[in-house]
Amino acid sequence: MGDPRRRFKKTYETPNHPWIKERIEREKELCRKYGLRRKREVWKAETILRKYRRQARRLISDRTEQGAKEAVQLFNVLKRYGILKVENPTLDDVLSLTVEDILERRLQTLVFRKGLARTPKQARQLIVHGHIAVNGRVVTAPSYMVSVEEEDKITYAKNSPFNDPNHPERAKIIGLEETETQKIESTDE
Repeated sequence: MGDPRRRFKKTYETPNHPWIKERIEREKELCRKYGLRRKREVWKAETILRKYRRQARRLISDRTEQGAKEAVQLFNVLKRYGILKVENPTLDDVLSLTVEDILERRLQTLVFRKGLARTPKQARQLIVHGHIAVNGRVVTAPSYMVSVEEEDKITYAKNSPFNDPNHPERAKIIGLEETETQKIESTDE
């Protein structure tokens, strides 16, 4: 029979050259900023971005009716996931996307940005442990790409202890959130 996990293909491409200092530093900074576990997650995001950019480059040279339909479909996918925020997008807008645009749409990042966790790493832990639900369904994959429709439906899972407003860690998260807003308000005045 064999190991069933061996059938899965690799979903990312590794860098061409392993020891480029600028790339290593950039990847470390992205891992720190988004609370990623390993650089493989950055490589996956870069591969997703590379796929969209490759498709856009192919569509720039395709002036047929089918090419126009495919471009509209590409724009719709990128808009649905909130990666492309321009009102009337062009293929140049797709080519100007960065890896951070992809990483911003991960569930882990959005849980942190919504204030459900104190840090990106805590957001990852809450997701993996089953405390976060999207649209009422528990999601345990931090790399889950959240669509624009689902963005407002990210909450604590209904059977999670974090769903109780009196949970001590939730009080810390809310307290931290209140002090940050007070700091922002005091600097605005």
